[in-house]
Amino acid sequence: MPAEYYDIRDERFRRLIHVNARIDTLWSGGRWTEGPAYFAAGRYLIWSDIPNDRILRWDEMNGQVAVFEQPCRNQNGHTVDLQGRMIACEHRGRCVSRYEIDGTRTILADSYAGKRLNSPNDVVVKSDGSIWFTDPSYGIDSDYEGDAAPMEQDGRHVYRIDPAGTVSRVIDDMKQPNGLAFSTDESVLFVADTGRTHFPGCKPKIRRYPLAADGRSLGEGQDFIVCDTGLFDGFRVDAHGNIWSSAGDGVHCYAPDGTLLGKILLDEVVANVCFGGPKRNRLFICATTTLRAIYVNTRGAPVA
Repeated sequence: MPAEYYDIRDERFRRLIHVNARIDTLWSGGRWTEGPAYFAAGRYLIWSDIPNDRILRWDEMNGQVAVFEQPCRNQNGHTVDLQGRMIACEHRGRCVSRYEIDGTRTILADSYAGKRLNSPNDVVVKSDGSIWFTDPSYGIDSDYEGDAAPMEQDGRHVYRIDPAGTVSRVIDDMKQPNGLAFSTDESVLFVADTGRTHFPGCKPKIRRYPLAADGRSLGEGQDFIVCDTGLFDGFRVDAHGNIWSSAGDGVHCYAPDGTLLGKILLDEVVANVCFGGPKRNRLFICATTTLRAIYVNTRGAPVA
């Protein structure tokens, strides 16, 4: 029954879901699905199957799935910029790239302070056109999701690409920064830390960093929420400021004050999510080997 998909922890969650809505399995057959991004102009969704080195495309009009690009340099996270172009985090490319309207590829960032990036993981675009991305080491740790290689940076950090192209480091106090998203008013940047994969003492958490008045730098961060099952990976914010995050047992929904409102339960570990559809009220879920979707009673925040 659809009601069994939900673990309601707070009555506010009932207003954000349709208890009769089912989880749709749109596709299966991946090894580790990641990086969903919805393109409204074409009414399609793309996502990564990282170990299989491919991007897939699901057509909302007919439900068909096709390979979008293979090989794809083991891309992970994606987003859509203000002009509707795809921004990609490339593990094997060790860069953040942009797919132009004519289909060509532009490398936006592949180094910092003269040294190669680790393996950009997830990315978000701010309303001023700046691009913010995380750079953990997963793509260079082995040959499974990229190319095994030594780390040139002094750690795993978060970076900002200025609209003019300048790359700056904005966070340097995390173990393995992963998913990220801005609050609805862009006053706070939320970043997940999956450092437990490499550092057993690291709590599986999302941290919050206030934006400075210049809109380009961040203040001191603090732990915001801690995952009770598995790890937080990718996540998105809805129009009301609620956080919808991947986790070990499905998707967890948190109020802006950090209260766990409820969960959408799945039988696979969830890696990432995004809102899409004509009304942005469908939550697309990358869950290990599958792409799934469910209608919710909220809409995604307007900035990806």
